[in-house]
Amino acid sequence: MKVFFAILRERGTRSLYVDRWNDSCQIRGRECVLACVYGVGVPELVPNLRDVGGVVTVDGNRVLAGRVLRSAVPSHLDHAPPEIVWPPSLVLDLRSPGESEQIHPLAGTGARIVNLPLLSALRPDAGPVLDLAGLYLLLLDHAALHLVELVREVGLAPGATLIHCAAGKDRTGVSVALVLRLVGVSREDIVADYLQTLHAERAITTRLRTAPGHQHRATLPPEFMTVPVEAIDGVLDAWDAHDDGVHGWFRTIGGSDAVVEQLRRTLLA
Repeated sequence: MKVFFAILRERGTRSLYVDRWNDSCQIRGRECVLACVYGVGVPELVPNLRDVGGVVTVDGNRVLAGRVLRSAVPSHLDHAPPEIVWPPSLVLDLRSPGESEQIHPLAGTGARIVNLPLLSALRPDAGPVLDLAGLYLLLLDHAALHLVELVREVGLAPGATLIHCAAGKDRTGVSVALVLRLVGVSREDIVADYLQTLHAERAITTRLRTAPGHQHRATLPPEFMTVPVEAIDGVLDAWDAHDDGVHGWFRTIGGSDAVVEQLRRTLLA
C-alpha cells in the first residue's frame, strides 16, 4: 500500500518526523514544515515476529529474552514492538537465491547477514516433496551442514539473532526447534512456539504476495501454507529416536558438544 507522508515537527521544536499526511496537515499536534513525499511504503510490524526467550528448560534454566528472534521475511521499513530488540545484530536468512533480494532488507541497519539456504541443499535425488512433514525430514538429512552452522552462529552472536525464511514457519520452525531442543526446551514448548504462526497467517500472506519468489509459491499445494503440528512432531520424533536424543543426532551431522555448550552459555540464564 502507498500513502502520502509528510515531514513534520513538534510545535516549538526542531525534531523532525515522517508521518502520515492528512487534509489539515495537523497530525497529533504536529505541524507540516516540508513537502509531502509520495510513494513511501507504510511502515509495518515484522510479520510473524517473536522472541523465543522466556521459556524454561527441562533442567530449570531460562532462555534469555533478546537473544533469538524469528520471523517471516522482513522489510527495510518494518519495525518491531518496543519489547523486542530491533534491529538484530545478526540475521540468519534461510532463503534460496531465487526468493532473495540482491541486498538484504536489513543490510543497512548494521546487522551482519548470513545466508544459509536450506532448500538449496536438497539433493536432486531427494524425490518429490508431498507434504511439509516430508520436507522437514528432508531438511534434517540434506541441510545438516547449514543447521550446524546456524547453531554455531547463534551461540557466538554478541546480541539478538533473527532467524527467518520467507514465511518464518517451515525452515525457520525446524531451525528454531533445533536451537531450543539443544538447550533443553521441552517438546511441548517447542510445539507451542511453532503453532504461534497460526496467529500471523494474514500478515504472512500479505508480505509474501510481493516478496521475491511469489510466483513459485503460488504453484505450491495449499497444504504448504498451513502449520501442521504433525510436521514439527515428526522432527522432534526423529531427534528423540536417535541415540542420546537430539545431542547424539547433532554430533552425527558434524556438530560438537563444544558448539552446544557455547549455545547454552549464550542463551541460558
